Amino acid sequence: MEEPGTGRWCVYLLLCADGTLYCGVTTDVRRRLDEHNGLRAGGAKYTRGRRPVRLAACAGGLCRGEALRLEKAVKSLPRGKKTQALLSWGERSAFPAGEEPRPRT
Repeated sequence: MEEPGTGRWCVYLLLCADGTLYCGVTTDVRRRLDEHNGLRAGGAKYTRGRRPVRLAACAGGLCRGEALRLEKAVKSLPRGKKTQALLSWGERSAFPAGEEPRPRT
């Protein structure tokens, strides 16, 4: 069993082209973002008609259970508090230093 706060799971929040938010969990944020944008097979049905999507916030370094609990908590928040909830989760990052995804143009 993983020690809390030492895992490889991330909770991410996407901003869709129509202005809506999508929250999910993954072990590979880049792969998942590509899937949501249709660059790879997969992705949620919700985001298929709302492309392009971009990463709005992410909290990493979680074990699977922590990630699922945080995802559930974020999904229960009002829209205006979702991004702040993930950003304030801590100094954890889903990406190694200097390897954050660049916005697509």
